[in-house]
Amino acid sequence: MKKNVACVILAAGKGERMKSAIPKVLHEICGRPMLSYCLDLVKELKIVQTIAVINQKHAEVKQFLKPSRVKPVFQKNPLGTADAVKQALPLLNSFKGDILILYGDIPLLTKETINKLLNFHQKNNADATLLTSVIAKPHGYGRILRDNYCTIRGIIEEKDANEFQKSIKEVNTGIIVFKKEKLAQVLKLIKPNNRKKEYYLTDAIALLYKNSALIESVKVEDFSEAMGINSRVELSKANQVMRKRLNERMMKEGVTLLDPDSIFIDYGAKIGADTVIYPFTVIENDVKIGKRCSIGPFAHLRKGTRLKDDILVGNFVETVRSTIAEKSFAKHFCYIGDAKLGRAVNIGAGTVTANFDGKRKNISSIGGHAFIGSDSVLVAPVKVGRHAVTGAGSVVTKNVADGATVVGVPAKPFKTTKR
Repeated sequence: MKKNVACVILAAGKGERMKSAIPKVLHEICGRPMLSYCLDLVKELKIVQTIAVINQKHAEVKQFLKPSRVKPVFQKNPLGTADAVKQALPLLNSFKGDILILYGDIPLLTKETINKLLNFHQKNNADATLLTSVIAKPHGYGRILRDNYCTIRGIIEEKDANEFQKSIKEVNTGIIVFKKEKLAQVLKLIKPNNRKKEYYLTDAIALLYKNSALIESVKVEDFSEAMGINSRVELSKANQVMRKRLNERMMKEGVTLLDPDSIFIDYGAKIGADTVIYPFTVIENDVKIGKRCSIGPFAHLRKGTRLKDDILVGNFVETVRSTIAEKSFAKHFCYIGDAKLGRAVNIGAGTVTANFDGKRKNISSIGGHAFIGSDSVLVAPVKVGRHAVTGAGSVVTKNVADGATVVGVPAKPFKTTKR
């Protein structure tokens, strides 16, 4: 049923409790800024127009929004959520319909939950519909106030609540959908009647109630979806929730995670079916792993890693910006950076591709079926040919021909003594 919905994303918060120079909404959850998840949500919902209200001091947030279709608008002074929404409305002058209020620091909402909210709002022709939740310990959240008929009559912020109101378990998540004309009317009536002298969007609910507006609510069962991120502690909790979601998605797609609680996979990593991930493995975003691979334990696959099918990357192996072809394996204690490995390459324990010369990163190339002996160091840029062999402890500074064997420091061609 969902139709004619615009969205205002509130993302102007300073995030003082984060104790960071980075804007709060750009702090990462599973390898990407939390604001990205909000942008994904409006895209999935097919919202017709989205406005993001941002802090004028956060130019990097405006830059981050550029690739999206979201239009930024600055909130010049931090005068509260109602003032922030007021800054966005002029960009929606020609829009007629419902306005969904989201927050850039609430990144865990699902498409299913917001669809449920929007559909309920429109089906009941409500003037405003709130997403609420019931939690045992509602510390820090605004409480939902209801009248004798259980109709929502307002929201009270915790710092303004009395002891009875603080005992209420139903809380406001901040996510609200309004009829645009009702929202525009009520914004003009909101006054800074709290201790911080800010204009609270939550005050709109009491004003709508006084004007006999129809106010509805939808409860979110899993409160973690609506968790706001205001501190490093909450950021850590959000990472745990998102990591669990990502891991479960991987397992549903045919990937075996032997201990999901100790495996860290970033958003954007791609892993083929029948691959097994062992405990204490970290896989960053922009990593692609093929089918039937074995990764870990204690492996770290960094950005730009590309593993084809049937590859083994074992204990304490780190890779970055490297491509490894089918059936190659590195079982123990290796660093493979800025490298290209052919098919069925054996990387011995302790091998390092020394990719940095102090000024730039250089490429190591290892041909198919090459055998790299334990503790070999490949000083890039260098090329090891197909079927070539490096002896244990070799330091390879020059190209190695196809089929050749090199040993020593620096590595030189190995010649057998004729008798």
